[in-house]
Amino acid sequence: MANSSLRSGPAFRPPRLVVRREAGLCAYESALARAGFDRVAGADEAGRGACAGPLVVAACILPPGRRGQIEDLDDSKLLTAAVRERLYGEIVRRAVAYSVVIVPAREIDAYGLHVANLAGMRRALATLRPQARYALTDGFAVPGVGVPATAVWKGDATVACIAAASILAKVTRDAIMTDLHQHWPEYDFAQHKGYVTPGHAAALARLGPCAEHRRRYINVRRAMRDGFAVSDNDLVDADGRAMVSLEMA
Repeated sequence: MANSSLRSGPAFRPPRLVVRREAGLCAYESALARAGFDRVAGADEAGRGACAGPLVVAACILPPGRRGQIEDLDDSKLLTAAVRERLYGEIVRRAVAYSVVIVPAREIDAYGLHVANLAGMRRALATLRPQARYALTDGFAVPGVGVPATAVWKGDATVACIAAASILAKVTRDAIMTDLHQHWPEYDFAQHKGYVTPGHAAALARLGPCAEHRRRYINVRRAMRDGFAVSDNDLVDADGRAMVSLEMA
């Protein structure tokens, strides 16, 4: 049994809930429903660790009861691509509401990964229709979502609505990276989806970064300073703020 302390703002006095592990992935939603919170949204992202491509954030509200219990639902990272695709269709068909927000690489460079991630989470939750009455986020707290919220450690593997959001985000991002492969086939984005692999590292060393690489990431900065021309437009955001530092090591 696990106790869950739920809070949102100094004026909110959270109920003390007992999350029953035997209830499986729906345990958090069931506990919140008993406390009077319907429409519980989960939020998660895909692409935090990639050095190229967007960050994709999704939010999802699953229906109560059996309709919200989707067979094989799990952390998207633990599923095969074929299973993720199948579950994506199930989630979209069954969800009370879902939303997907795409945070481009340039926005990540301008504001930093974590700030961009928090903003994406807020946008994803804010655009749900109907809106959530409670939010569960994977791993870290997201202030300013407008409803009571709780961060759940490893939530994408333990909470149904977060697992659903993780699949929506992952499938969407994989499709984007496959499309980007058509523009920059030399980086093989369709294979590694923008994450660092030996092949990706070799392409960066040989070609330098493309427009979809995140300039804040150290391996991309290294490729930028190792003999490749960098224009002024690559180093500032839309408001003229510096995005990276290129001091020689």
